[in-house]
Amino acid sequence: MLPLTSVNLPGGELRRRSEEDERMMRHYFVENDLISAEVQNVHSDGSLSLHTRNLNYGKLGQGCLIQVSSPLIKRQKVHFVNLPCGVSIILGRNGFIWVTSTNIQESSRKNGGFTPLLKAIPLNERENITRICNCIKALAKHHVLLYDTSICTAFDISKQYQIKEILDPKISREIAEKTEIKLAADS
Repeated sequence: MLPLTSVNLPGGELRRRSEEDERMMRHYFVENDLISAEVQNVHSDGSLSLHTRNLNYGKLGQGCLIQVSSPLIKRQKVHFVNLPCGVSIILGRNGFIWVTSTNIQESSRKNGGFTPLLKAIPLNERENITRICNCIKALAKHHVLLYDTSICTAFDISKQYQIKEILDPKISREIAEKTEIKLAADS
């Protein structure tokens, strides 16, 4: 559930529970929109109350969604990460990971995530997004904990391969093993 009172609209405006507000919500959110939100409450029947009262949260536009086993996501204070390669990730504790361009993410935050930004993403950014996605899939396949440092390490190790090669079973195992070795050496 995403109550009207738990949504910030463009300009930071809070919603009230009027009929007009209810009708206007269809202009911002519709069924099957992909959003980032914070879980505010878990009810006894298993349903969740969500909120998007922060500019980090809102509708997600251009990017890639990856689902991994939720225990692989390392619990951290911050789950919104801008990587040095120009890629932003949202590491959801539910096992969903959103990967997008940092430029797209920053532009989306400015308008509260309500206006989809559909400008072309430069080739080098698309390649970095794809490489990050493939690295996440390789690490997840080999049960490596996912957080900003492990993903950046795998990204750096993967540069010696073409993007499509990262998903090859032999190469993905090598990337995962080298990532674990590097992380162990650095800690």
